[in-house]
Amino acid sequence: MGRLVLFLSIIVFFAFSFFSEVQSASFRIINKCRHPIWPGLLSGATSPPLPTTGFLLSAGRSRTITIPRSWSGRIWARTLCGQDSDGKFSCVTADCGSGKVECGGGGAKPPATLAEFTLNGADGLDFYDVSLVDGYNLPMLIVAQGGTRGGCSATGCLVDLNGACPSDLRVARGNGTKSGRGGGVACRSACEAFGDPRYCCSEAYSTPDTCGPSAYSLYFKHACPRAYSYAYDDKTSTYTCASANYLIIFCPLPYTSQKVLGARKDGAPLPLVNKTMMYLSRPHSGSSSSSGPTRTQSIVAYVVAIAADSEAQS
Repeated sequence: MGRLVLFLSIIVFFAFSFFSEVQSASFRIINKCRHPIWPGLLSGATSPPLPTTGFLLSAGRSRTITIPRSWSGRIWARTLCGQDSDGKFSCVTADCGSGKVECGGGGAKPPATLAEFTLNGADGLDFYDVSLVDGYNLPMLIVAQGGTRGGCSATGCLVDLNGACPSDLRVARGNGTKSGRGGGVACRSACEAFGDPRYCCSEAYSTPDTCGPSAYSLYFKHACPRAYSYAYDDKTSTYTCASANYLIIFCPLPYTSQKVLGARKDGAPLPLVNKTMMYLSRPHSGSSSSSGPTRTQSIVAYVVAIAADSEAQS
């Protein structure tokens, strides 16, 4: 009798392990930046808790997290973090306000590049996107692996937007704005910067018919065609896959990412990156400086001017 109980216990253990594995997804978070980051994770109100809500990830390192298949939530990276004399932990960008490395249910303070997921949603599909609606602080790429249905396209924002960020959206290291070239550590959304309902898609502009792209959101969209640039940017920014695992890469190299996309031939209607924006917005150390704008800044100025002209004529 004792042997039978032991045998049944072993069967139940392996069956439970197999079932749990099938009902979970693997998220591998990779730091390709040349500096440490502190990923934060926030679960939706009805989602099961995760084993961690924040941690340090050194340059070149990765960490894999098991995510329940019914989970929805956000993932982002905090930068320029440290402790004050009282031991309170905080970050210059995307801080979650917990005072600790673990966010403990706190979300990212804008501006922050966000990876958003709803796993096992309608028709059993995962829905995911990279959002710049709350602004931008780091390049990010999501790659679905092993999916069985859906387009399973990669999405993200591969361009460093901080250096060429419009001056009225730029966040400097001291949490202020900086009007000069370079020096930015994040790029605010127009909604956060100005609080105008037209940019926030609120009040009289709270529907897709009344809230369209602005000159500022087009700056983000031109650089990162697959990323969310404003609240109703759904058609070109939400992607689906079924039963996949995911890579979430911070500071991906654009040429590496393009090789991934070229091999996949994912068929998404928009390119992952606008090649005209793939230029460093700050000069390399040791290179000759120039008083004129960089090519990236010239392109940005052109896009914003054209968009502003279109708004004026509408």
